[in-house]
Amino acid sequence: MGKNIPSMDQWLKEAKADESLPKIGMYLVHNGVVRSTAKKEVREGKENMPEVIGMDFSYDKEGVEKLRQETLALPGIFYARAWLNEGTLKAGDDIMYVLIGGDTRPHVIDALNFLVGGIKDRFVKEIELY
Repeated sequence: MGKNIPSMDQWLKEAKADESLPKIGMYLVHNGVVRSTAKKEVREGKENMPEVIGMDFSYDKEGVEKLRQETLALPGIFYARAWLNEGTLKAGDDIMYVLIGGDTRPHVIDALNFLVGGIKDRFVKEIELY
């Protein structure tokens, strides 16, 4: 089921209207999607896993917001936005969008890894459905 998916065109338009624009040399977008291959197969190399047909997904909204604010304190980062879906999702559905704006490519890539990794490691609950 899930929530309404945001428009990345609209997000970028809003980001470029933000007062941070003169400091930004790069925006980077992450789009996480429910895959049909089991996490244990992809991450741990476990074989013969059943196909994933969906996922029950939830997250800690306050934790994600706090982490987003922490991301803005990283060197060279002036814009950070995150959207997470929720509920029962099917393979191919969007799980998450993240938009990072910063001064240089290394700073933006590091910030994207920090925010997405922190969300995934600390604030989401994913139950794959087979």
